[in-house]
Amino acid sequence: MSVFLRLAFSPGEVRIAATQDDTLLDYALWRPGAPDGVGDTYWGRIATLLPAMGGAFVELGAPEQGFLPLSQDKSPLTEGQTLAVQVARAAQGGKGLRLRKVDLPNHIPAPQTCCLLTRGPTALERLAARWPEAGITVDGPEAAALLPHTLRERRSKGFRPWPETIAAACAVLEEPLIDLPGGMQASITPTPALTAIDMDAPPTSGGWSKQTAQFAANRDALPALLQQIHLRNISGAILIDPAGLSTRKRQALLEPVTAMLKADPLKPRCLGITGLGLIEIVRARVHPSLTELLTSPHGVALAALRALVQTQPTATLLRVGLRLATALDADPQAVADCKTMRGKAFTLKLDPSLPDLAWIAEHHD
Repeated sequence: MSVFLRLAFSPGEVRIAATQDDTLLDYALWRPGAPDGVGDTYWGRIATLLPAMGGAFVELGAPEQGFLPLSQDKSPLTEGQTLAVQVARAAQGGKGLRLRKVDLPNHIPAPQTCCLLTRGPTALERLAARWPEAGITVDGPEAAALLPHTLRERRSKGFRPWPETIAAACAVLEEPLIDLPGGMQASITPTPALTAIDMDAPPTSGGWSKQTAQFAANRDALPALLQQIHLRNISGAILIDPAGLSTRKRQALLEPVTAMLKADPLKPRCLGITGLGLIEIVRARVHPSLTELLTSPHGVALAALRALVQTQPTATLLRVGLRLATALDADPQAVADCKTMRGKAFTLKLDPSLPDLAWIAEHHD
């Protein structure tokens, strides 16, 4: 049973699914024109020391800035000091880049100004390293052209669209309500502070007591739920409300949950059961979650371009709100991709009368 990294291209974006047969093992969005910056190395300058916040703001080259925690550096820092830093966490949740101090690469002399030194790995390169034996398939020449030389020997010949089962499994990742084994369901609600997950169970029947049956149902559904957390890259504080269990029975879920989390590459930690009976998990914030990527101005703008290719191929005008226009201005390659895939030009127009994240495709003779 072979593992494949399956690439599906749309304007400004490549969806990458790691699969084995009909099973979705891993998932990522790769946006070549708008990398999240994780792993990028900069020559920066300490702009502002903030001991009360336990860190410093570092200029990376206008307009980029990042936050460097002082606790990670034993030597004292001063405002105006230059140093090499690396992005440890992408901007997300309303917070900017998180940095760590690194040594300047030996082959790079100290620059005179703040600037980008090296790029971090792309989403494709991260998944290719995580699945080193996986072959690579692409759905068209656009995705093939983006493969780096180091990965081209892993590519299967020809073009292969996603199988329907894999496309359906990836579509589920965008839905807040998911079906779980045993008739269970879970609703996922992200908030700025945490992600709340509510599990629901069908009515119990049979000879088992209600609590025993519901414990088994929760236990059997949790592996699929935790896999959804991984696939969606839900990070930070996560609270799971199991279905219909007493607090004592919920305590018994801690051991299997802790064991299941070991398969997650970010190694989340189960912190226990809260006073309200919620399973508390913390998962490292590194890259933005899938929900944040899809609902960001850039994500909504790419969805509009994808619609022009897939469902509005005859549209001649795309009117967009201010934030969408700003996002597309920052990713001109996505607009060029859209025109190439359509084989037909269209006009992109800022419409101040539209809400910031709204768009309308129009057809004019």
